[in-house]
Amino acid sequence: MSFFRPAVDALRPYVPGRQPPPGARVVKLNTNENPYPPSPRALAALAAVDADELRRYPDPSSREFREAAAETLDVDPAWILAGNGSDDVLTMLVRSITGPGRPVVYPAPTYVLYRTLAGIQEAPVVEVPFADDFVLPVAALAEAGGALTFVANPNSPSGTAAQTSTLAGLADSLDGLLVIDEAYVAFAEADALDLVRQRSNVVVLRTLSKSHGLAGLRLGYAVAPPAVLEGLGKVKDSYNVGAVADRVGAAAIRDTGYAQRVAGRIVESRRRLAERLQELGCRVWPSQTNFLLVRPPAGDAARVHRRLEAFGVLVRYFDEPALAETLRVTVGTDEDNAVLLDALQQVL
Repeated sequence: MSFFRPAVDALRPYVPGRQPPPGARVVKLNTNENPYPPSPRALAALAAVDADELRRYPDPSSREFREAAAETLDVDPAWILAGNGSDDVLTMLVRSITGPGRPVVYPAPTYVLYRTLAGIQEAPVVEVPFADDFVLPVAALAEAGGALTFVANPNSPSGTAAQTSTLAGLADSLDGLLVIDEAYVAFAEADALDLVRQRSNVVVLRTLSKSHGLAGLRLGYAVAPPAVLEGLGKVKDSYNVGAVADRVGAAAIRDTGYAQRVAGRIVESRRRLAERLQELGCRVWPSQTNFLLVRPPAGDAARVHRRLEAFGVLVRYFDEPALAETLRVTVGTDEDNAVLLDALQQVL
């Protein structure tokens, strides 16, 4: 006997990348974390948190962070909604908009959590396959008629990105909401923030996990018209962002110079790592993220993944048909990348 809804019993849960215990001696390149520490201003804000802020419930609107983000992005704070990571905002979107007969649409392969969240709501899922070059299949996405259409841009796990004009055309062809998930936009050539101002059916999501080195803090946000955010607020957890995240996130997002310098360093490391992987015979897709999608020379990604782990190097392998021959490799420090390349050379 089960106590759960049939949809939950049948659900394939999202499986995060392996998180080794603290102090484990591994090179961790499997979950796209920023290899550099957070902004010194963020660390100073963390050290200054008062005990009274921990005793009391946090501001339910995350006002301090929202105002800092609004200042940085040059938007009104009423256009920003904070979440316990951008995954929290994804949950609000699926919970409030989709359900039986209200489809969730996205190109695939992409962030697998979209599928999981739709399954929880018993919403129909339409996965529109990418071609091998990962060009966004705009016409097929539009024809699917989603109540909610997700486009991770840049996309994970491919690292590729669609042009803003392409996303604008997709938004114009949809009756439902278009959510542009910009988790990796700090490492990309362009962003879609202006589309939020120009289209009433566009939401942009961002996170401080990758760009600001705050994955452990859990803080993300949506930028959208207030009418959309009002609907999301109806299903939001009452205190979904803690006081520490509110305070530290505000300091981090204001330190734009530090974030840009770190992102630039990662982009340069990405370029060098891609060149070295190609010299080893790997296929590397062009990336605008802090990771690379890599096909080993023989396409034996599962074996290479296991062997790298034996060398103490963690990369991501997805047990999905479209990705069976590939690995997703986070760009680490130059020292981390050197260890990866040495181990990979021995494995190959």
